[in-house]
Amino acid sequence: MTTTVVRVGDPERERTAARLGQAFTQGYLSMPEYETRLGRAFEAQTVVALGDLVADLPVERIRRQDPQRRAARQAAARRGARIHLGVYLAVSVLMVAIWLVTAMSVGQWYFWPVWPIFGWGIGVVSHMLAPKNYLR
Repeated sequence: MTTTVVRVGDPERERTAARLGQAFTQGYLSMPEYETRLGRAFEAQTVVALGDLVADLPVERIRRQDPQRRAARQAAARRGARIHLGVYLAVSVLMVAIWLVTAMSVGQWYFWPVWPIFGWGIGVVSHMLAPKNYLR
């Protein structure tokens, strides 16, 4: 019976590197051991070589996310989105005020703030939707 050697690509190496990083942050690896394993992960050519790097680690425990940590990340993402929205609204009001003062003093009524408000608004909307999409 022959053993099939399966080669790995960058996605598998990156997935293993992410697991090693999680193991390091959770205290399962020391810094020198993490650096050594990380280097070997990006040099690995086969599935067996990658498997050997995480064989002694509690992979299931590393993969599992702590519900409190997840809730904290979601709360931080929502808070960041609310801050972004608040700054956007404040700057929009400021631009409209500048437009109004200059329009009244010069007599030119072209509403130029629409362009930065619209452009930045797209970013704000995508930021407001992002916590719902990627923090599940």
